Amino acid sequence: MAKKSNLSPQFSGTTVDIRRSFQSLIALLAAALVVGAVYLTAESGYLVQEDDENVVQRRSTGNESSENTRCDLFSGKWVYDNESYPLYKDYECKFMSDQLACGKFGRKDLDYQHWRWQPHHCDLPRFNATALLERLRNKRLVFVGDSLNRGQWVSMVCLLEKAIPPRLKYMHNNGSSLITFKAKEYNAKIEFYWAPLLVESNSDDPVNHRLPDRIVRAQAIEKHARHWTNADILIFNTYLWWRRPQMKILWGSFNTSDGIYKKVDMSRSYEMALKTWSDWLEIHVNRSKTQLFFMSMSPTHERSEEWGKSEGGNCYAETDMITQEGYRGKGTDPKMMQIVENTINELQKRGLNVQMINITQLSDYRKEAHPSIYRKQWEPLTEEQISNPLGYADCIHWCLPGIPDVWNELLYAYIFNYVTN
Repeated sequence: MAKKSNLSPQFSGTTVDIRRSFQSLIALLAAALVVGAVYLTAESGYLVQEDDENVVQRRSTGNESSENTRCDLFSGKWVYDNESYPLYKDYECKFMSDQLACGKFGRKDLDYQHWRWQPHHCDLPRFNATALLERLRNKRLVFVGDSLNRGQWVSMVCLLEKAIPPRLKYMHNNGSSLITFKAKEYNAKIEFYWAPLLVESNSDDPVNHRLPDRIVRAQAIEKHARHWTNADILIFNTYLWWRRPQMKILWGSFNTSDGIYKKVDMSRSYEMALKTWSDWLEIHVNRSKTQLFFMSMSPTHERSEEWGKSEGGNCYAETDMITQEGYRGKGTDPKMMQIVENTINELQKRGLNVQMINITQLSDYRKEAHPSIYRKQWEPLTEEQISNPLGYADCIHWCLPGIPDVWNELLYAYIFNYVTN
């Protein structure tokens, strides 16, 4: 027979409380040991922020201060990787653009396809086409801007379409500025909308737009914006089309004769257009629904003297990247980039978050990754052009597979919020 306790109910309850307190103390000690182990792991080498194969992983060197914990995906180096890259084959992508398919049009040196961007203190998440398609189920992802943004859109389509059966994907061009790729099983749309200056201009025709006398309505954006009002993810860019000393601004309509035209310095006209763009976003964007991104300027490589070669050359025949760390050529304009940053910061103060994807520095190293002469030409080449390839080499756009795939890897990390402060 068990011995009956002589303790009163009051003291018996106290014993239970002491036991519970002791168990709580043990649990706290165990938790402290786990935290200590994680700290030691971080100090010794690798700290994984989440238990997910796609998170941004931070590599610790032991020298970082506790205040400097942000992973800067845009600061890093290019690493040769011919096992994992390219992420797709150009001839396998049904929707590849002939303006970007360098291998198809005769380029033999394909090493430019095998470079991976490696941030200094962390790793990019692996691009998972199925995961992104699932995220885009019943949604619209829309690229808005010029031909560089269109190249990034083509890259995104090629990255995604290999995960979709042939009969469950299609491309639709409605004959205007909007082109739609649809993944039927997911009811997901990946679209491109041609608006090279974001605001209304006389260059808005997606085919006939190369006008020397460029005119913009810097305070009018509704013509374009109505096509992407309800998008779930919006990726904007605008840069090269503004690169001239002055821009002709129209106050009024292209359809009437009583408008006022005035030439305005480029930086001021660019600022005016971005103000119109940002005001539209502030008023019309559903902040609980839409993710917003702005791609920074894509550099050009049209002057070989900038990387130590003789004058008069460009990216033609270049097969090696620039290895000088921190290189910044004259194919970019820091003042314009600052205007974008200021505009985005003002939106942030007004409660609207637009994330800039800074592709400028990492792309500036890659002088060898442009189409050069290896692309379909808009018009038949003249004998003079054929005899002088430098004269028609494309040193603005990028071969695919190539640099825009990395831009999309960066975008992928931000869409999934894998970058933390």
